[in-house]
Amino acid sequence: IHITSGWSGLVIALMLGRRLGYGKVPMEPHNIGMVVLGAALLWTGWFGFNAGSAAAAATNATSAFVATNIATGMAVVTWALISWAHTGRPSTVGAASGAVAGLVAITPASGFVSPMTAIVIGIVASLVCYAALVFKNKRKWDDALDTWAVHGIGGLAGALLTGIFAEVRFTPWGDNGLAFGNPAQLYENAVGAFAALAWAMGITALIIKIMDLVWPGGIRVTPKEEEVGLDLAQHGERAYVTE
Repeated sequence: IHITSGWSGLVIALMLGRRLGYGKVPMEPHNIGMVVLGAALLWTGWFGFNAGSAAAAATNATSAFVATNIATGMAVVTWALISWAHTGRPSTVGAASGAVAGLVAITPASGFVSPMTAIVIGIVASLVCYAALVFKNKRKWDDALDTWAVHGIGGLAGALLTGIFAEVRFTPWGDNGLAFGNPAQLYENAVGAFAALAWAMGITALIIKIMDLVWPGGIRVTPKEEEVGLDLAQHGERAYVTE
């Protein structure tokens, strides 16, 4: 899910192009409190489909719950430290992004890895996703929510790390990963992950191209509509009244 959404989002962002004023005018989040609240709600809800996927109050549900929480917490701390070292100050929005990166990366591994491995996955998730974010910014890709950097790269990292660190002792019907003597598991995970990535990018590009051809004037709004704001231009209402 995260691989397909992240890489599809990148395709759409590149095909639509940058917003007016991107890189020249401030485009900060409008409400950091809401960002943190949203990340907290995601963190809480994530237990539902990681631990809840066991469909029972069983040992693998407990394992998935613990791994999810540990990896996410470690990712938050790691992202804040990286941001501090890179920019000179820890970022609250960055910490929230780290939480999502940790949640994304641990999802395929939860229920298959140990708590200690979850720490490693949380650290690696923040490292690779932060690096992807810096790369995206240097390339001036206008991915407003950093979907590619956090979900696309985080999901890919999580799939590959599961193929490395999975242990049969946590899920008896599973297999060990590369680190525990089974390189075939990493190969299978890599094939599945990159196949999903390629399919998502290709089919998304095709869908966007068709939509752009059949929609009158194309799917991107006019510069005037973009300047006015899409809430007003497309829906005839304002989400925020500032006067």
